[in-house]
Amino acid sequence: MPYNFLKNITLLAAICLLINGCDQQQGSSAGVAVEQPEITQVIPAQADITLLINARIYTANTDQPMVTAMAFNDQGAILAVGERLQLEADYPNARQLDIGDRGIIIPGMIDAHAHLMNLGYSVITTNLAGTRSRAEILQRLQQNAAQLSPGSWLVGRGWDQNDWIDHDGSFPSSSDLDELFPQRPVWLTRIDGHAGWANSSALALVADGQLDSEPEGGRIIRDQDSQPTGVFVDAAMQLVASLIPAPDHQTEQLALQQALAETSRHGLTGVHEAGTSLQHLRLYQEAIANEQFPVRLYAMANGQAEALNHLCQQGVLEHDSGLLIARSVKFYLDGALGSRGAALVEDYSDESGHRGLLFVQPQQFAQQVTAAMRCGLQINTHAIGDHANQVLIDAYANAMQAVPAHVGRHRIEHAQVMRADGFQRSADLNLIASVQPTHATSDMYWAEDRVGPQRIQYAYAWQDFLNAGVKLALGSDFPVESVNPLLGFYAAVSRQDTDNWPTDGWYPQQQLSREQALHGFTLGAAYAAFMENEVGSLEPGKRADFVWLSQDIMQIPASEIPQTSVLETWLNGKRIFDQNQ
Repeated sequence: MPYNFLKNITLLAAICLLINGCDQQQGSSAGVAVEQPEITQVIPAQADITLLINARIYTANTDQPMVTAMAFNDQGAILAVGERLQLEADYPNARQLDIGDRGIIIPGMIDAHAHLMNLGYSVITTNLAGTRSRAEILQRLQQNAAQLSPGSWLVGRGWDQNDWIDHDGSFPSSSDLDELFPQRPVWLTRIDGHAGWANSSALALVADGQLDSEPEGGRIIRDQDSQPTGVFVDAAMQLVASLIPAPDHQTEQLALQQALAETSRHGLTGVHEAGTSLQHLRLYQEAIANEQFPVRLYAMANGQAEALNHLCQQGVLEHDSGLLIARSVKFYLDGALGSRGAALVEDYSDESGHRGLLFVQPQQFAQQVTAAMRCGLQINTHAIGDHANQVLIDAYANAMQAVPAHVGRHRIEHAQVMRADGFQRSADLNLIASVQPTHATSDMYWAEDRVGPQRIQYAYAWQDFLNAGVKLALGSDFPVESVNPLLGFYAAVSRQDTDNWPTDGWYPQQQLSREQALHGFTLGAAYAAFMENEVGSLEPGKRADFVWLSQDIMQIPASEIPQTSVLETWLNGKRIFDQNQ
């Protein structure tokens, strides 16, 4: 890594003592500034203090939204923010970091919904994101297969049949892969992670009889003769995916480091991982011990599995470094719109008789939610279709009544298609909508085909959530979308693609203001992880996590935001990415 970012990290309590008592009360609302303590103690030599000057600093603190200077110490604590002349007088012997000509500083960005290990795997396997035809997919697969040993699986991720210029939007089949790969098993995961595409060699490995019927929460796409075509949706994916040998420890380490290089490069100082195994929690702890973990990871246990059992038995996991916290669980209720797996109340507008898939029946889901709340965990559930969101709200409401002392801040992950009353019902339960702006701009070409002109009015409806009083936490769902949070910021404020289409934005009444978008990727995401007193804004007593940008995303024309680059990323007062190195 470019910087030894873990040296001299102390506990937040020690930092509070250093700056004469910061307020550490829990549970304040997002957007409400933490009370700023007076800085009365000055280290005489000031040798461990850095004074960042000559900047336009967007703090994400509504009480002091913009300043020109910031002082922080080598332990990663922000000591003061304000105007340059005043801070230079207060810290005359501090080393100065002059970023020149009012460089642009924002808080470190936090992705509130992502898949860190899947990002790493997408880098080290066949990355199919952005492919525009089956021919392009086959070309990438051939290049990767040339590096594999005979008989080993060829795996990849990122295809999206909706983007293919040589196709009508229907699913592909195993025959598309068989000519080039007659012997080697092939398994390709769709961009959203909710469908998989296998060749005939892979299908031949599935046990006899397992392809005869659909598993609960899954769908096997079949031809007119009822034979599997090679595409499996949601729970049915495991019929093939479970046959692929698990990656060894060295491969997992490589995938993790590849992912972390990407997050640092794009200005992410925080990531909420939406589904983490106990094995990966231990992998992260190992990386922290080796000083190879430049991110604050808020980990959600991956459903009804070992990680959830561990948290229920052992309690919240919080690493001493502050870089790893696990205090929540991620459940899945349905699939995705792109693969028609999202659970809808009524039929898909473009597939009569089909309403998507619930992964688990409502009564069973309600029991799971209640049990996890009793463990003292935050509940975060994937729900995309309006039926799934309805089931989620019902289950959360019943569980909250059964467990009055629940921790709160429970979340809807995605919340893409709501019913008209879903916004207010979410507000009444103090839920957080964890949404991904680039999903809207990726899906806008076909989303209305899926749900029709009436239901689309309540889809990707960010302002409707805010108007109802629901807090937003913004993310990307990478590697489903780009890891770059600036593209998410752009999608949030423009609701356009990078070609500036449509002209006024897709359902522009749902656009976020730039202040709302910055809040969602900083303090809003921090609040969704119970971390708003530590990170998310630049103010005394918090951590010196910040990003230096090439352009002022709060002022430039929206069309220029995607061209903005990250010049430097800082975590705990240490530089973890430098564009010039």
